[in-house]
Amino acid sequence: MAFVMIARQALFQLKSSTSVKACVKECKHDNSNSNVVQLPEKTRNSSVLVLGGTGRVGGSTATALSKFCPDLRIVIGGRNREKGAAMVGQLGRNSEFTEVNIENVDSLGAALKDVDLVVHAAGPFQQAAKCTVLEAAIETKTAYVDVCDDTSYALRAKSFKDKALAANIPAITTGGIYPGVSNVMAAELVRAAKTESKGKPERLRNLPEVRSAHDVLGIPTVSARFGTAPFFWNWGMSAMTNLLSPEFLKDRTKVQQLVQLFDPLVRAVDGIAGERVSMRVDLECTDGRNTLGLFSHRKLSVSVGNATAAFALAVLEGSTQPGVWFPEEPEGIAIEARELLLNRATEGTINFIMNKPPWMVETDPKELGLGIYV
Repeated sequence: MAFVMIARQALFQLKSSTSVKACVKECKHDNSNSNVVQLPEKTRNSSVLVLGGTGRVGGSTATALSKFCPDLRIVIGGRNREKGAAMVGQLGRNSEFTEVNIENVDSLGAALKDVDLVVHAAGPFQQAAKCTVLEAAIETKTAYVDVCDDTSYALRAKSFKDKALAANIPAITTGGIYPGVSNVMAAELVRAAKTESKGKPERLRNLPEVRSAHDVLGIPTVSARFGTAPFFWNWGMSAMTNLLSPEFLKDRTKVQQLVQLFDPLVRAVDGIAGERVSMRVDLECTDGRNTLGLFSHRKLSVSVGNATAAFALAVLEGSTQPGVWFPEEPEGIAIEARELLLNRATEGTINFIMNKPPWMVETDPKELGLGIYV
């Protein structure tokens, strides 16, 4: 099964027009006029290194950070100086490029030497034998966030918890959009249910990271569903698992070459079909209470940057304790900081709903008054 997941993730990298299928009625929601973030005095002029900053996820993260916090010094880390210069040109002041090889300890150490936080967006994370960036962050006492989407890698990162504690640095793994924001949404649904329901949370469905949500939130059954539109991307995903050998899909270099090969096609299709992203998280309780969270944005490339930037800002604001944490852990993102993180992550969404019963989302209820709907 491992190579099937790698194929899915390779296709996900190829495609920014991913859209998780959810049968819901669209509710307009636009919070695009956010205020500039005012960081605490001690971190106001921090430096943030974005590894993979010339790629889609890293580039959109750097853009979002620059928008949220113009005073941040943003360092774009990558191997391609030409692409790095172009990215710095887009970001403008307070940005620079540094050439770095994440597989080289000396290169990483030099890049992390003068920064306060590193955002690791230089995937793919599948089949990575070591957490080289996290290890370097611990060694240099640099705060850390990654956008890992691989369970094995995330669990390996968690094994460095004690070392991160000893170095007194906060680290978040799987801090992207999904998993990441999806698991914070799940955590908030569970928290509300435990407060408001007489039953126990029993089942989570759709997009949380299954293993961590099961372990951290204590939900007996957690399942994930993933789909894309246009439909032929799903065919492509299936074809990759059937036509390409497991050995090929386990080779990170070959997978990355595949991504680069198909990237022009993906961008062309995105220009026609768009790159809307939607995700839904459903929670069922033993007393029959059902609630959901819903997120929809017209551009995945923008929303994933906002989501990752939201985690980075939470770390800079001191909302994360020393150690290595999943987003849904209260030590990862403090419970009282979740609402603010979600507000930033949902910047520009056309639809964001939390803690509503499905019937209020899937139908068009009319309020008669006194809390009565038909």
